Amino acid sequence: MAEPRPGLALRFQRRFLAARPLRSLPWPELEQSLRTAPDSALLADILHKTILHPLCVKYPPSAKYRRCFLTELIKKLESTAAEPLDELYEALADVLKEEESTHCYKNYLLPTGDCVSLSESTALISGGTTGLVTWEAALLLAQWALQNPGVFRDRTVLELGSGSGFTGIAICKTCQPRTFIFSDCHPRVLRQLGENIQLNGFIPEPDVPWSIQTESQGQEVEGENCQNTKVIVAELDWGSVTEKQLLGLRADVVIAADVVYDPEIILALIGMLQKLSTCRADRRAPEVFIASTIRNPDTYLLFQAELDKAGIRWQMIPAHSSCNFLYDVQPDVTILQLFI
Repeated sequence: MAEPRPGLALRFQRRFLAARPLRSLPWPELEQSLRTAPDSALLADILHKTILHPLCVKYPPSAKYRRCFLTELIKKLESTAAEPLDELYEALADVLKEEESTHCYKNYLLPTGDCVSLSESTALISGGTTGLVTWEAALLLAQWALQNPGVFRDRTVLELGSGSGFTGIAICKTCQPRTFIFSDCHPRVLRQLGENIQLNGFIPEPDVPWSIQTESQGQEVEGENCQNTKVIVAELDWGSVTEKQLLGLRADVVIAADVVYDPEIILALIGMLQKLSTCRADRRAPEVFIASTIRNPDTYLLFQAELDKAGIRWQMIPAHSSCNFLYDVQPDVTILQLFI
């Protein structure tokens, strides 16, 4: 069976599932049928022709609208002597479950008196990713950045695995980078990341092809006023990104937080760092800073060993003894500077 055309689904929703509070059933003839023959079979038929219709399942209206619609049907059912319809109540239960909040808003107060506001997942792992929450290394890396603003001022910064966006947003608010490139590869993380950036008053540049992005960034002028940081959100897969694409980003500084937690992604990260080291043309290699929470010492030692094997020198940066953003006992967090 062929997939329905999106245009057809859109017309279906506009005609039968207009997103407005439901005062009556959408079809006058069905309303009349309910008055004359209020039975559960008719309600089941309505349910299957609307909320459970294949087009509606594929292109669902909002959960709020479906809840209103199903509540209206249940009222019609309960106002008659018709038999209860389990299917109707099950559909409503599914919608109510979907409406349960899976996100919360957090505010992180910066030393400047400003704050970073974020929408974060209430679960540590959600949607198959850990990138929807802010982790300890991101907090400590932000604190270090705020104590060393000269590393970022008037420069182009690329953040790997930006996640919820805390570190980058804090840097954009306090360190005056010329351009800040947030990056990740998970669609859901990228969507939430964009929302968090806008929540904090920044407007990301439109999504543009790498070649155009390269051209526009090549026109940057040294010493340009950084009061208005250019913000970009890029989909960046470490395993498939090319040297040409990385060259187009023209990064002066590369940062990452809590990206060394799984042995399986360490080689991809090392490979991308090697591409960064060879794609700089006549420019200096970017400065690289990676903050990590040491949850598994073996994984962290593997990362250091792979850096050594790839010929990437590194040194540990002394971190501040306390972090303004950590209120619980501080875990073992380190910051490495890499020389690529």
